Amino acid sequence: MQPVNVLITAASRRVGLIRAFSRALRNLKNPGQIITTDMNPFSPGLYFSSRHYMVPLTTHPNYIPTIKSICVHESISLLIPTIDDEIPIFGAHRAEFAQIGTRVACCSAEHATICNDKYATYVFLKEKGFPVAETYLPEKGLPRTFPLFIKPRFGRGSIGAHPISNERELAFFLHYVQDPVVQEYLTGREFTIDVCCDFEGHVLEVVPRERLVIRAGVSDRGITVKHPALMDIGERVATALEIVGVINVQVKMEEHSAKIFEINPRYAGGIPLTIAAGADFPNWQVRMVMKRKIKPRIGTFRDGLIMACFEDALFLSQEQIKEKSLVNDPLKTKRSYESIRVQ
Repeated sequence: MQPVNVLITAASRRVGLIRAFSRALRNLKNPGQIITTDMNPFSPGLYFSSRHYMVPLTTHPNYIPTIKSICVHESISLLIPTIDDEIPIFGAHRAEFAQIGTRVACCSAEHATICNDKYATYVFLKEKGFPVAETYLPEKGLPRTFPLFIKPRFGRGSIGAHPISNERELAFFLHYVQDPVVQEYLTGREFTIDVCCDFEGHVLEVVPRERLVIRAGVSDRGITVKHPALMDIGERVATALEIVGVINVQVKMEEHSAKIFEINPRYAGGIPLTIAAGADFPNWQVRMVMKRKIKPRIGTFRDGLIMACFEDALFLSQEQIKEKSLVNDPLKTKRSYESIRVQ
């Protein structure tokens, strides 16, 4: 059997996702391995993979050459980008990775850029007829009906996001938040809709999860909800954006009215709940690389499954960190990425 080696970038705290891909390889009896990257040797996700590499920032000109070198060195079959900043970059280089035998599971650079720009997301969804939170650029005029919500136009997670209750708060946060957008303040229940598509863009499954408790922008407690209207939104958004791989759509729902307020073309932090509910996206992605056909199975996930997260810790000596880091941080040492550069 041909090994399917998987590279997961920006390992950070994504232990659940890394474990899910490792489990997929074991369950499929595939001899492949999980390789991870990060720029911080203290990222716990690194130590749940077979091997890991220290890499530069996504914005560094050597980032893509470094990742390509790792893909060649490790015979990577499947690459899973995990952070917003890098997805447009990988989307623009998908053909180059395909030439070295690596399938990049992400959408095009064009559609990833739309998702990363919250105002462009709003314009795109509005033009396509989706229910979306009204979104404004300060220079184009703002409503003066409160409450409102302000966030960075190109931010991620909940960083820099603040509710606004009056003119004084609005004036302060317009200066405090870098390059902001202002949205209508949505009330009601909050959901993340996880969607998985095959490499041709066909939707395989749509799983809405209600976010019962949110901590640092990530679902800490949640429950799967088999809601037809939410599933329809997720499927149509993924299709409109021609998604390859995984996307999550964030909505607020009040009674029977739902509005989208954000889209992320990547795995969500709460993906372990979706996987546990039977929508095993990592398993399906590995199977697709193994040339196995995955048929759409929309609505077959387990309804009403609850996730309650808790803290855990990994303890490592400095020697273990130095020993396991295959490429050192170029900002702290003279060693560079030339050791794995493709000749």
